[in-house]
Amino acid sequence: MDHHQPILSFCMTCQDGHEAFHEDIRGGARLAQAFLSHIGAVQRHGFTLRGVRCMSQCKRACIVSLCANGRFSYMFGDLDAAAPDHVVALSALIPLYLAAPEGFLRREVRPEPLQARILGRLPPPGSASDLVTPLDEGDPAHGMFCHV
Repeated sequence: MDHHQPILSFCMTCQDGHEAFHEDIRGGARLAQAFLSHIGAVQRHGFTLRGVRCMSQCKRACIVSLCANGRFSYMFGDLDAAAPDHVVALSALIPLYLAAPEGFLRREVRPEPLQARILGRLPPPGSASDLVTPLDEGDPAHGMFCHV
């Protein structure tokens, strides 16, 4: 595994409620398989794929995360293994992520199926993003502290 490439992780144990119709294969595993089948036709380069036994989002179906050293980390959920547009959106996300400074992708830049399905976006340590505000000890000038 190249630690400089983005890593797209699929929760392999996510359930989507359709397991009985798919020989008890979990939704997350079916989503990963659909993605692998899709990128079989598209050349895969510049990223690493992995399965994770559990991403601790059990109340949500089909969790996927994208992360890389020095870049924002994202978690998406409620994806549908049977929705081709969700699979295509995941493959379209990677080049956008690679091209963006620190991998920061505003909602409107992400493929449409991933705009409302975001569960988290974490800046990397040392981020230069204007989303990050240093919290100096008790500095009220930042307006970040509330007085009750």
